[in-house]
Amino acid sequence: MMPSVKEVLLSSEDIKEKVREIGERITEDYRGQRLLLVGILRGAVVFLSDLMRHLQLPCEIDFMEVSSYGADTTSSGVARILKDLQEDITGRHVLIVEDIIDTGLTLSYLRRSLLARKPASLKICALLSKPSRRKIDLDVKYVGFEVPDEFVVGYGIDFAGAYRNLSDIHALKPEGGRRPSLPTFLSEDL
Repeated sequence: MMPSVKEVLLSSEDIKEKVREIGERITEDYRGQRLLLVGILRGAVVFLSDLMRHLQLPCEIDFMEVSSYGADTTSSGVARILKDLQEDITGRHVLIVEDIIDTGLTLSYLRRSLLARKPASLKICALLSKPSRRKIDLDVKYVGFEVPDEFVVGYGIDFAGAYRNLSDIHALKPEGGRRPSLPTFLSEDL
């Protein structure tokens, strides 16, 4: 077991199977349409790249970066757009691809911002959801897994920039408010 991470919550095999299933559902739901996938940086990059390989329809990608965590394990509740879309989404079918939905505050803000740009449709896809932490009711069309109220890392999801490269999803060990140490295999190369 690496320092700072607990047990595996979701194995890479389980994740691969769920991403395939979600890709099949999206393909069926959007058949005959061109889809714009909006990946939320940086956590959703791995999920987005795996997901789009399972889509059997024309699609494009764009990215937004929104922050509400900083280097903490809880959302501040205040969302800031750090990088906006390059594509005009007016009249387009848009699917927001997110790594995890926690309180829902950031995603709700982002959804309102994108709806104001008048897309033909706007749906949400999230690999993970923490319903126990939800403060806002969101209509999420595609959800991979529900996870417990723990800070998770791996498969693109980080804590203070670390752990994105883990293929499984783990719970982060509490460190008493201090930044967790890097796993041995990462710190040896730095």
